[in-house]
Amino acid sequence: MTHYKVGYLVGSLATASINRKLAKALIRLAPESLEFSEISFRDLPLYSYDYDADFPAVARAFKDAIKAADAILFVTPEYNRSIPGGLKNAIDWASRPYGTNSFTRKPSAVIGTSPGAIGTAIAQQQLRSVLGFCNSPQMNAPEAYIRFTPNLITDDGEVTVEATEQFLRDYMEEFHAFIARVLTVLPRDA
Repeated sequence: MTHYKVGYLVGSLATASINRKLAKALIRLAPESLEFSEISFRDLPLYSYDYDADFPAVARAFKDAIKAADAILFVTPEYNRSIPGGLKNAIDWASRPYGTNSFTRKPSAVIGTSPGAIGTAIAQQQLRSVLGFCNSPQMNAPEAYIRFTPNLITDDGEVTVEATEQFLRDYMEEFHAFIARVLTVLPRDA
């Protein structure tokens, strides 16, 4: 089985984020052939094209981390029926300046959790639209809108509901297969 490096972005900047717990669970349940590293965007300034001529070091490091990954996993909450502002800002940094979009041909998947009944469905659809514009092939199925209930996932990423655990394990298996398909058709530049 081929090994892939997966960079993941947690859309919430909160330390105790339930989406951070979900990310830990996904890593625990993923096939061993997926190697994960978080790509933090906490320190990025607000994007402006004034930076395009000379990106700050933190933005260059962010873009380099995305480029080094074989695929990107977005684990995001929904804020006011949309993408968290920090995550959108990070995507803007990674896709600029024109002609240096770090997401081009980079396989991606979107998942999220929320206490609400519809999970993060609206934010995920908006994020998919942005990623489509950024030319990132997306795993469209299975979709995963996880309703977070108290103690669903421990601080260490252990899922306490067997059916949810199996669903998340299957989701990560599908993500692995998706990465393999995309990179077979659109191999990374050597």
